[in-house]
Amino acid sequence: MIRTRGLSYRYAEGSEPLRFPDVDLRQGGTLLLRGRSGTGKSTWLALMAGLRSPAGGDLFVASTQLGTQRGAEIDAWRARCVGFLPQKLHLSSALTVADNLALVYFAAGQPRDDAAIARALAQVGVAELAGRRPHQLSGGQAQRVALARAVLLQPQILLADEPTASLDDEAAADALALLQASAAACDASLVIATHDQRVVQALAAVPGLQQLDLNA
Repeated sequence: MIRTRGLSYRYAEGSEPLRFPDVDLRQGGTLLLRGRSGTGKSTWLALMAGLRSPAGGDLFVASTQLGTQRGAEIDAWRARCVGFLPQKLHLSSALTVADNLALVYFAAGQPRDDAAIARALAQVGVAELAGRRPHQLSGGQAQRVALARAVLLQPQILLADEPTASLDDEAAADALALLQASAAACDASLVIATHDQRVVQALAAVPGLQQLDLNA
């Protein structure tokens, strides 16, 4: 679940804060975060993931109030509770696909589970890529690997930042369906940040869909 009240963020000390509308997203619900480039979509997602600290307001994500944790504490919480699919996938070129996923266990302070890594890769259709390195993957394969990493620990929240950017219609539809299926498999609340009208139209029929428009 996600609950915000009076949430704001300041890019630099003394600057005018960016203020966000209040949100109440139930566990397992879907939120469409809309807005043009520069309206704060990525910043809002970073706040939800504990990658940035709010300037003001209350922020509860996965039953945890954010804004006071630091360092290893917030890293471990993020690894356990939040799956994040950023625009830049941040796969380590020095590691195999399986080892990239194993970093999640290190961040969460848990022992590596190779069987779970194999299951996560199989769930997104790339089980055969476990031994490859990121430079050996296509763009679509890399995105699937990053999604497997995001859902490896069965997170309560799944965040996706412009997941269909630069994809053709067929690939965009596949990516969106895979995101929804992955979130449903672990009953995660799904947040998709986008300005892609194909995503807006595809999600329109989702029961209980919530929308947060940062253009307003």
